[in-house]
Amino acid sequence: MLDDDPFAPPAKKPMSLEAQLENASVGELEVRIERLKAEISACEQAIKAKQAQRAAADSVFGARPS
Repeated sequence: MLDDDPFAPPAKKPMSLEAQLENASVGELEVRIERLKAEISACEQAIKAKQAQRAAADSVFGARPS
């Protein structure tokens, strides 16, 4: 193909999580933890909202048999 650049550097392989953690500073790790906590909190809120929607639907249409 014409889009392929023969002089482009080879694509880098993604670094493993272990390598990322090993190479990160304490500050970078603390920032990463805070981002992950925020993501977990957002997931927990989404779960609660979905459970509330399910409960509302079940109260109108009746619960699905298990």
